[in-house]
Amino acid sequence: MSDKGYTVNSHGTNSQGNHYCSRDYGSSASNSNSYHYSNTDGSYYYSNPNGSTYHNNGNGGSTYTSPSGNTYQSGYGSGSGGSSKK
Repeated sequence: MSDKGYTVNSHGTNSQGNHYCSRDYGSSASNSNSYHYSNTDGSYYYSNPNGSTYHNNGNGGSTYTSPSGNTYQSGYGSGSGGSSKK
């Protein structure tokens, strides 16, 4: 482990210019092998060490899923902004 609380497994930018980073948070994390990526179109995705995920589509829409599985969306127009259980 580093003094940051995680070890970087891999990271880089692919031939399309999209960035990724994979991190190991150790056995005490709900999701020890977390990662994130960001794309040239402005979208990005996080898989967090607490088990939650967050996705932004680059056009103002986003989806957050909590560690317990509740999903929250915003920015997708009418009917969004509520929560649902997976």
